[in-house]
Amino acid sequence: MRVDRSDIRMAKQIDVHDLKKGMYVVDLDRPWTETSFLFQGFEIRTDAQLAELRRLCWYVYVADPAEEAGVHGGGRHAAARAARPEAVPGGDRRQAEILAASLAVRRQPSIHGDPIPLEAEMQAARALEADARSLVYTMHDDVRLGRNIDVRGLRAVVTRMVDSIIRNPDALVWFTQLRDKDEYTALHSIRVAILALAFGRHLELTVPELNTLGVGALLHDIGKLKVPNAILSKPERLTDQEFAIVKSHVPEGVKILESARNIPLSAVEVAGCHHERYQGGGYVRGLSGDRIGLFGLMAAIVDTYDAITSDRAYHAGISAYEALGRLYTMRDKEYHGGLVNRFIQCLGTYPIGSIVELSAGDVGVVVAVNRKRYLRPTVALARRADGTPVPPGTVLDLARGPEGVGSGAEIRRVLPAAAHGIDPADYMPRGLEIPAPDAPARPGSEGRPHHD
Repeated sequence: MRVDRSDIRMAKQIDVHDLKKGMYVVDLDRPWTETSFLFQGFEIRTDAQLAELRRLCWYVYVADPAEEAGVHGGGRHAAARAARPEAVPGGDRRQAEILAASLAVRRQPSIHGDPIPLEAEMQAARALEADARSLVYTMHDDVRLGRNIDVRGLRAVVTRMVDSIIRNPDALVWFTQLRDKDEYTALHSIRVAILALAFGRHLELTVPELNTLGVGALLHDIGKLKVPNAILSKPERLTDQEFAIVKSHVPEGVKILESARNIPLSAVEVAGCHHERYQGGGYVRGLSGDRIGLFGLMAAIVDTYDAITSDRAYHAGISAYEALGRLYTMRDKEYHGGLVNRFIQCLGTYPIGSIVELSAGDVGVVVAVNRKRYLRPTVALARRADGTPVPPGTVLDLARGPEGVGSGAEIRRVLPAAAHGIDPADYMPRGLEIPAPDAPARPGSEGRPHHD
């Protein structure tokens, strides 16, 4: 049986650990072609089916019991009601449409078209990251000295970042692998801007929306310049008073941006809401749900992801794969569930820079995401199973057919960050022959207060 794709609209998203026998699966969080299931739509009848779903997927879509007759009997009126976006409290129609879309299965091509090959964008991305870094340092100096932010220069750099992300989002995303804990605040701002723009492209934001999001993301932590560095870099647990000072970077940042000319209010929202949490446990306004605003909801996810994957004075960064798993466990609690799912899809099951062990025991670094077959990215080999190094430029496309290099190889597991002393930045594509994508790119705090 093949399920009509229009029936997905009435489906309910379910964590794979909540699945039970008797549920009818209508779609997965990945292409059916990457699984062993013979039918694109089936009733769960065996423990083996449950185990396979839990092995392959984060979540699946099942027929809503209240609408199951529509799936099997062809009803469409209920599906039409389910597909109609409702008003979002505190938000506008555009925000409502995007948040509603984040909960649906995306099938149509991106409004931004097919990305160009990765290697074709790397040179422009490299120059752009250097210019963004120079801009951020200049803006930080201006704020410390009480001067106005160069908004014109800021907009020019963000416009170029948006253009690059549209041409190929993976090129700039590679530069989020450049990390230095001694320059955390500056580089974190650039990484958050890059990730937010890639995320926004995946959500099908328009170019003007991406430009506004990019401005806000690049400036989201500007208020930290008002916080003593001794507190930001303190390796021990913060006192309540110190944590209150850290939290002050949010209103301080809003004040700086509101005093600057020509900074859109939606960009200020990024600085003001990136520490708000979906169930209301964040700071500083204690907002909850969609009242946080789309850009604030997105910024919370991206900011947390970069923070927990970065080495800091008080913790070592975790792998991108582990970070996505942690975000996934906090969906609909700390973060908007649909947006978390979309962020995971944006970066891929194995994000760029992930250190992976292949089925034969070889170890490599993911250098390109295949957005048609998420489980089969392109990997630059670093060492063989016996520990011997691999010559630079040895690249496997795990999605190639029987005749292709890399055929038969699969990812066995993801290794911790810095495993085997590997720095993913050393494998950044420069002149590598990275295949063009097969398809268009589709569009926590535990135990201690976070310094972020």
